[in-house]
Amino acid sequence: MATASIYRPRKRPTSSLIQEKFIQCFTGSSQFYIPLSTAFFTPNNASFTSVLQSTAQNLRYLVPSMPKPEFIITPQHESQVQASVICAKRLDIHLRVRSGGHDYEGLSYVSQIESPFVIVDLSKLRSIKVDIQDNSAWVEAGATIGEVYYRIAEKSNIHGFPAGLCTSLGIGGHITGGAYGSMMRKFGLGADNVIDARIVDVNGRVLDRAAMGEDLFWAIRGGGGASFGIILEWKIKLVPVPATVTVFTVTKSLEQGATKLLYKWQTVADKLDEDLFIRVIIQTANAGKNNAKTVRTSYNALFLGNAERLLRVMQQSFPELGLTGKDCTETSWIKSVLYIAGYSSNTPAEILLQGRSTFKNYFKAKSDFVKEAIPETALEGLWKRLLEEDSPLMIWNPYGGMMARISESQIPFPHRQGTKFKIQYLTLWQDEDNASKHFDWIRRLYNYMAPYVSMFPRGAYVNYRDLDLGMNKNINTSFIEASLWGVRYFKDNFMRLVKVKSRVDPNNFFRHEQSIPPLPVQARY
Repeated sequence: MATASIYRPRKRPTSSLIQEKFIQCFTGSSQFYIPLSTAFFTPNNASFTSVLQSTAQNLRYLVPSMPKPEFIITPQHESQVQASVICAKRLDIHLRVRSGGHDYEGLSYVSQIESPFVIVDLSKLRSIKVDIQDNSAWVEAGATIGEVYYRIAEKSNIHGFPAGLCTSLGIGGHITGGAYGSMMRKFGLGADNVIDARIVDVNGRVLDRAAMGEDLFWAIRGGGGASFGIILEWKIKLVPVPATVTVFTVTKSLEQGATKLLYKWQTVADKLDEDLFIRVIIQTANAGKNNAKTVRTSYNALFLGNAERLLRVMQQSFPELGLTGKDCTETSWIKSVLYIAGYSSNTPAEILLQGRSTFKNYFKAKSDFVKEAIPETALEGLWKRLLEEDSPLMIWNPYGGMMARISESQIPFPHRQGTKFKIQYLTLWQDEDNASKHFDWIRRLYNYMAPYVSMFPRGAYVNYRDLDLGMNKNINTSFIEASLWGVRYFKDNFMRLVKVKSRVDPNNFFRHEQSIPPLPVQARY
């Protein structure tokens, strides 16, 4: 009878000893010298807290009770990333990797499953080399997607890249989960438009696509971050955009017929002209003479063309919205990026070079994929639940177009043909003490929505990490337990990801609360 492996916590060495041994190893392993004061930040360093919090988005993971790293490494050269892996492996220290800090459950800067741990923060590796003649760009992992957009637009007003709507996303982790945005219906995901990559593997080697092989290259484009190695940079394929695009936002409240309109949107959103992306942002607001609470649905759109053609498309496919010329703004693609990201119309594009987001909240998020239109009666039940919460937010993103034409197995991201739209659920709050109330609310909402979303499995988006779906407990990750969330994120691609993991990182060096597990040794042969 086989016995289960028992996880015995290692005897924790002192912080000073860990730092001393790591620095000794690091300086001997890195080919590129920089003063340690600019690369290492320990809790005794005055800058430690500001560096730790610099790109972290979710305040839930910055509270004093959350585990803190022994130190943070901020490499300025790829050899220092290599040295970080070599030394962490040699000294048996758990490693977390951060490129942008947007991860919803703080997995890149907190370890809830084991300690001691250290953070490799890639924010200083942010070179962007755009080659318009080749329709491509090499982008280092620490650059934000907003910086990438800016550098592309700097070279050409008829080139773009189909990735995230939130411009402070670190591109290293963003693409590992898929990277969707307002051009996904025309060109697919960011990960669908990657043509090469460079990664540091578990042995500290730098591998490009040819050296890593097609299986690993497949896995890192949508298989979730920090399971297979550390992304150094992506080579992305640029896509053509018109010199003039059109944006609009039309808002309808419950009192203005929002329920019937949203039902209609569900029936057409994935069938519209693929140049048109209309997402719906759903929030509560106070309105009317009595300032009563209501629900507002905002139709926020990008059209890859001029307003005249957009109005013809809308009249033919979605006249119920009542779009008029006054609602439309013709602009450049780079200005549309700012518009979709929520910036005011007079904001200069240079704001994209700031890199870091000022948006920080306590929040909890979940996601779903929808294959059949949600009935109006169910929408009315949804409104009732939204009105019970302080700051709820839902974002419905349309699929169809190119998303339906790419095979589910082309990359690990599987939510393709048959998906009408994706739902992101969020609840946001300002006070650490009230967390349980908000958790309870979003879980009840998620349960309510179960009959109306994808089933067997109920899908989820890996870049909206949700630890409610399950989590690894320690280094001895369980394939069976990991399947609980693995099939939700990756469907049938999960097994192929596990096989890649078993080959490239059999001892599970790169791991976190929802990392891809290797197969048990006895199951590999």
